[in-house]
Amino acid sequence: MEKVINLLRNNNINIPRLLLTKYKQLKLTEIELIVLIYILNEDDLCYNPKKISEEVNIKIEDVLEIVNNLISKDILTLEVIKKNNQHNEYLNIDNLYKKLAFFIMSEGEKREEKTNLFDIFEKEFGRTLSPIEYELINAWKDDEKYSEELIVLALKEAVFNGVTNLRYIDRILFEWKKKGIKNAADVEKERINYKGKKGEKKEIFNYDWLNDNDE
Repeated sequence: MEKVINLLRNNNINIPRLLLTKYKQLKLTEIELIVLIYILNEDDLCYNPKKISEEVNIKIEDVLEIVNNLISKDILTLEVIKKNNQHNEYLNIDNLYKKLAFFIMSEGEKREEKTNLFDIFEKEFGRTLSPIEYELINAWKDDEKYSEELIVLALKEAVFNGVTNLRYIDRILFEWKKKGIKNAADVEKERINYKGKKGEKKEIFNYDWLNDNDE
């Protein structure tokens, strides 16, 4: 931390916000992050371990190890470029930007998925969801055993039975989870089995355990 503070005091350092929030997901240590921040703020990317060592106040052997680690983690690459009739090694940070861009794209897709699921609920309910309902739907999404497909199927089952509250849907999902139902094919199979056992044309979830729902 002290090394970062010294960098900030002595220079106008630009640090990508996404890098600060995602460096652990990139499996970077704090000292690797410091060296990476330094490299990001260098105009000349000619690889000079001695300069990095002096300016970041890290032993040169540690700098060499850190840069090697960043290369092995596919964050940096070293390229030999000929300039002024001399061959020198240059640091290339394109891989880092690609990884950060991937985070942005992935998070954008997740936000879109959430928005789409919430839109489906609001359309089926004919009203805006409450904050508590948003939290419950998010909890379902975070449960690995509840896919988005399964949540929508439970929603449609509830609407078919004339019930539009999340407690009812939560009970449906709970029962499906106990039965190992994971997708539309499983739901249809269970529906057929139920009809066969009862010998009557009722939907799978016309059970008494659902009759205690609160409208």
